[in-house]
Amino acid sequence: MQESYYPLPGGQVLILEQYTPFPALHHALAEPNGLIAIGGDLTAERLLAAYQRGIFPWFSPGEPILWWSPDPRMVLFPAEITINRSLRKVIQQQLFEIRINTAFESVISACASTARPHQDGTWISEHMAAAYSELHRLGYAHSVEAWQDDILVGGCYGVKIGRMFYGESMFHHVSNASKVAFAHMVQWLITQQVGMIDCQMHTPLLASFGAYEIPRARFIETLNQLVI
Repeated sequence: MQESYYPLPGGQVLILEQYTPFPALHHALAEPNGLIAIGGDLTAERLLAAYQRGIFPWFSPGEPILWWSPDPRMVLFPAEITINRSLRKVIQQQLFEIRINTAFESVISACASTARPHQDGTWISEHMAAAYSELHRLGYAHSVEAWQDDILVGGCYGVKIGRMFYGESMFHHVSNASKVAFAHMVQWLITQQVGMIDCQMHTPLLASFGAYEIPRARFIETLNQLVI
């Protein structure tokens, strides 16, 4: 089958059909940074193939599915996590009950519906939520939840393949709830022998935990050692 491409000012990107494999990462555009393919689907098979290659989906409702592999890549090595003094005090106060994988669909729904500064909407559509819920049922997607008085007040979720974890989103309805959940998630991932967390792109919050950017080539080299 002849491949089709979508032209953009920064180059052209492959249009994925049902059985089209992902292109090699050197085809990713420099601008917009990391865009590598358009279209395809959000089946579990497609998503797992993407993550194993260092590619993730990110698009807004009404857009086609967009696939990305930016350079550089924001990562956190779990053993290098830093927890500042103020957050350490919050954790010691035990304000939240932390649970793992008890309310995955509620976490992803809350991530989708929680308002965020400088954003009109969310990238987590119903289609996207259903896709990750299927990964959860298959044992790949996980949630860490912060509860108060049996009410879900914060949490985060992501995808684990081998010793690699791909962070996706987090939310909070109570101050510090998502930070505490994230800190506990990293500790849990250490017990699962996870060697690297893909944070995708830079944010001040992730940087405060010790995450930093590395070249895509190093990211892929490390990923290939961990997804086995």
